[in-house]
Amino acid sequence: MNQRRLSPRLRIQFLGLLMLLGMTALGLRLWWIQVAHGAEWTAQIRGSSQATVRIPSVRGEIKDRNGLTLVQNRASYEVDFYLPEMVKGYRERFGPPPLAEHRAIISGMPKDVKEADIIRVVNDGIVPRLNDLDLARDYNSKDLERHYRNDTEVPYSYIKDIDFPTMAKFSEHDVGLPGVDIAIKPVRSYVYGALAAHILGYVGAPDDTNKEEARKFTFYQGDVDGKSNIEKAMDDYLRGKPGVRYLRRNAKGTIDGVLREEPPQQGANVFLTIDARIQAITDEALRAVSRAGAVVVDPNNGNILAMASVPSFDPNTFIPSIKAKDWQALRKDEGDPLVNRAVSALPPGSTFKLITSLAGLRKNLTNAHYNCGGGVSYGDHFFQCWVNEKHYTHGNIGLSEAIKVSCDSFFYQFGNAAGIQSIDTVGKMLGIGEESGLQLTGEQVGNLPGPEWMQIHHPQERWSQAQTANVSIGQGYTLVSPLQLAMAYVTIANGGTCYYPRLVDKVLNQDGSPVLDEHGKVAVPQTPRMRSDLRREVTPDQIELVRKGLWRVVNEDGGTGGRGRLKNVQVAGKTGTAQATDRGHKDTVAWFACFAPFDHPKYVVAVMVQGGEHGGSVAGPVATRILERTLAMDEGNFDMQVAWTPPAHHANPFSMFKDVSYAGGNLGAGDEESADASSADVQMASDNASPDVEPEADAQGQVSKRPRVVRAAPAPPPRQPNFFERLFGGKRPPAQPAPTPVRRRF
Repeated sequence: MNQRRLSPRLRIQFLGLLMLLGMTALGLRLWWIQVAHGAEWTAQIRGSSQATVRIPSVRGEIKDRNGLTLVQNRASYEVDFYLPEMVKGYRERFGPPPLAEHRAIISGMPKDVKEADIIRVVNDGIVPRLNDLDLARDYNSKDLERHYRNDTEVPYSYIKDIDFPTMAKFSEHDVGLPGVDIAIKPVRSYVYGALAAHILGYVGAPDDTNKEEARKFTFYQGDVDGKSNIEKAMDDYLRGKPGVRYLRRNAKGTIDGVLREEPPQQGANVFLTIDARIQAITDEALRAVSRAGAVVVDPNNGNILAMASVPSFDPNTFIPSIKAKDWQALRKDEGDPLVNRAVSALPPGSTFKLITSLAGLRKNLTNAHYNCGGGVSYGDHFFQCWVNEKHYTHGNIGLSEAIKVSCDSFFYQFGNAAGIQSIDTVGKMLGIGEESGLQLTGEQVGNLPGPEWMQIHHPQERWSQAQTANVSIGQGYTLVSPLQLAMAYVTIANGGTCYYPRLVDKVLNQDGSPVLDEHGKVAVPQTPRMRSDLRREVTPDQIELVRKGLWRVVNEDGGTGGRGRLKNVQVAGKTGTAQATDRGHKDTVAWFACFAPFDHPKYVVAVMVQGGEHGGSVAGPVATRILERTLAMDEGNFDMQVAWTPPAHHANPFSMFKDVSYAGGNLGAGDEESADASSADVQMASDNASPDVEPEADAQGQVSKRPRVVRAAPAPPPRQPNFFERLFGGKRPPAQPAPTPVRRRF
């Protein structure tokens, strides 16, 4: 059957229809892409042509109670290496980078992994240009290699805290190296050096990088973390919000300008209860000895006005990072300058008799009298009174007199009559053996031993009257920190209210408003926190009996604290001397805890001196110096200037001090009690912080005098015939000889 062929006219019309449909489909597609979804594609194009830089947040300041700034921020310039950018730039200039192989754990299995040899990339591609400008610095190659493998999102700090001449060189010359950048970062500045170093703490690089957050940015500059003390405890409030800088890339991918910037926001300011002037007075007084701690507290609210420890350190050493040799020197220092002795626990000696006194009064022993015949026997052991060595006795005495002369024989018997349970109950009410809540690094809670404690820690021993006798005079396993002792004396000074210590007064946003918690309440309220009310266990008259005994210690002849007297001000206090063991070394610990003025106390001072022969002659004058100058400052008769303070350091930290005196000091007389042996090891406040330690340069990182490397320019790839040559044929040009090696400048 014959089919009728389409006429030429119909075929042309059919072809035209197909072309029209094709053009219509193409037009619709273009409209769909360019109009309907144009915004999406525009955003993608814009995103591919810009780079983002995370700007570190700015930490809030730390101030004293009067608003004096103790910690602030300063600008630090550093040279950063963006290592992936360096590898990329090396590849574009010289071809594939050299490779290095290392053993890694992949999916739980060890495996040999090849990666760019970042050390050779830096030494061959970056250092020569820096050497030309005299800007090369030695570095630790292992640290660089480790950083490249683990923290590629974070720039490697090549030179930290550069000086002005170095910065000027970088600014003057166009370094022109991929991945090399000068960054301006806010770093901490501890305004007064070592002053209050054990309270303020320091900051450092974070232990881990938030990988998920880092991937959101082209270049990531991380924040610093609080590593110890207030910097660590208040880190969530001090830490601000990071900013973002948007950079423009040109067609070649090179950054050639800033598009816009969202500046970082500064964190909240933390106001301490510390008075910088009283802190300076306390620090100055402690420098008369080598190893000591002191605390000054307001007895009316529990606010800590000063807390000092010697020897000390300058936290600026840790900023922006501490050199390895400096870190080793601090750790090897025999005086342990990183230890905060104000929150370390040591045998309190006779200062603990305050707790024993209250425990006996709680058991209605107000009118009890005991005889001192030079000591008391328990079992087969004779417990001496300290006067036995001086060949006299205290005779038959009551509580107030026993406090005055610090009679051990009386308190052996008084403590056993009260019972260890009563002693432990009162001790816990006053915060002995309990946490302070201050979150200071390495704070020790000490020991308040009793039958239950003994069963846990020394199950082979049984509690006895001999153990209670030891605890009654602050010996045996009893350990107390100067902070805990100060808070116990706060309770007796104010008539029975035991406060928790307060170190942070308030936290304010930059606009002056208080920081709120997740429930909309003030995060750090300014109201005092009460731990307990002693008046529920003893009467105000009984408390006054103990207060009177403490007054007699200082102000009556025969008291052990006569060196604590002041003109025109009545001081009440208690001395203490104990023997201790510190990391295998025998040590003598001198104590003095006091408050003044007696009738309306404003200050409680607790001083502990390691290596002090007697509490009255060593710790007493130190505490008196603090009280004298602080009270004179209140009266307008003394002006303590707060100034930059170097670290306290003693050439021989284990020197024994027989007495301490100050020029113009008011020294009274006092009977010095000797120290009894203690069976407890001291608990020193350990600094377990992990600072940012800058390692020493190694052999591969010795670049300052590294010779220039002459590299051959990479050979061009063989020329391929173009389209027309392949289509029509043609004669290829002859091969060109390889170019002679040339010296590259970076």
